[in-house]
Amino acid sequence: MLDFIIFAVTFLAVLIIAIIWLYPSSKAVTTVPGLPPSTNEDGNLGDIARAGSLHEFLMDLHSRFGPISGFWWGQTYVVSIASPELMNQHSNVFDRPPLLFKSFETLIGEKCIQYANGSDGRGRRRLYDPIFAHDTIDKYLCYFEECANQTVTKWLSKGEDDHIALSEECFVYAIHCATLSILGDYYKDEKAFKELRDNYMLVWNSMEYAIIHPDEAKDDDFQDKFEKAKEFLKSSIRKAISYRRENELHLKNNLMIDVLISECQDEEVMNCDILAFLIGSFHTTGNLITWALYFLATHKDVQDKLYKEIISVTGEKGSVDKDNFSEFVYLIQVIDESLRCSVVAPWAARFQDFDSELGGHRIPKNTPVIHALGVSLQDEKRWPLPNKFDPDRFSPENRKKLGACSFVPFGFAGKRKCPGYRFAYWDAGIFLATIIRRFEVSMCPDQVVTPVYGLVTHTEDEVWVKVAKRQ
Repeated sequence: MLDFIIFAVTFLAVLIIAIIWLYPSSKAVTTVPGLPPSTNEDGNLGDIARAGSLHEFLMDLHSRFGPISGFWWGQTYVVSIASPELMNQHSNVFDRPPLLFKSFETLIGEKCIQYANGSDGRGRRRLYDPIFAHDTIDKYLCYFEECANQTVTKWLSKGEDDHIALSEECFVYAIHCATLSILGDYYKDEKAFKELRDNYMLVWNSMEYAIIHPDEAKDDDFQDKFEKAKEFLKSSIRKAISYRRENELHLKNNLMIDVLISECQDEEVMNCDILAFLIGSFHTTGNLITWALYFLATHKDVQDKLYKEIISVTGEKGSVDKDNFSEFVYLIQVIDESLRCSVVAPWAARFQDFDSELGGHRIPKNTPVIHALGVSLQDEKRWPLPNKFDPDRFSPENRKKLGACSFVPFGFAGKRKCPGYRFAYWDAGIFLATIIRRFEVSMCPDQVVTPVYGLVTHTEDEVWVKVAKRQ
């Protein structure tokens, strides 16, 4: 009998220990409020899918549990922060948690800077940051102006009743600017450019589709098309690198590709990082200017005010350049409010390899911490009527009232702010100023524009606009 009791007690103790270790909800991970896992295997991933996106899940999570909340990404516990005060406490953290960015790996590769932490990541940032620094950004202006004028020429042929596919046009501009300013003249060849653009869009759309429909994405035909398009992208970039080398264009050391050819000895790293920067340029700028023109088309008073500033700064026939860009106060307000209102980049994430404290809570080492940028930018306590488009939120007077980390659409932490944020402002600013100076943009009737908070926030359907030539 005693043997049985000993066996029973021992078995019960082992069972309790197994439950503690195997079922994550039973672990006393931290005092951060939040959700227990819905399932042992997937944690709260099913809840994220049901919410529609990580951003929408985080909006609900923080509305229930406050500015610091926790949940389970599969078997991994994750903390999310959604207030400027907490983000400021986390502002010096550099390393990114690879797990949360795993979905990108199939495209950009495991050696990409997206996954480079510690001395490797910091070293690459020291190499790349000067390429997009304030005193070097003007070398890209000729590309931005050239591509913007190509759009103007195309739109000048449109009648006032013609419908223009806004998102498609904005992406053509963004992709053209990025390929020319990062990779150089190789993509001035129309065939090379079109092939790159078409294969990129196929790959990106496939990635987003796979996130929403993972079972269908396992189909052999789906995978075959994805892999062929992905390999074409990599092959195209290799050709652009070879073209630059063979013609000794890299010796000018003007573009990102030149710096990589001179400084990077690992061809795979070179390809991965170029692709990552291209994707950032394509999707950040492409979606930003789509949203900005949509907001301008639906807010005629804002568009008229912006037009008056453009004429005031550039004159009737002038253009945007490095000497007058700083005079565009209202243009920058429009860009910033477009970034805030559309939540172009919904979240970022960091982690530390040691125990830390955040918001009065212990954060165990290696815990991913999400910066819920979109939640913070739509917090009605800081942004009254957050869904209302109002560039005056960023007037010089109002901007002075913004505290640290109140407006960080390009991230902020640990020297890991998007290195191309200046590039994005110039890229978007020149396009918007060029278009609004020449055209009045209005919406085609009977449209409902719905945001999709994917890897980057985009419109669910194409946005159709009409343009009228300004006198």
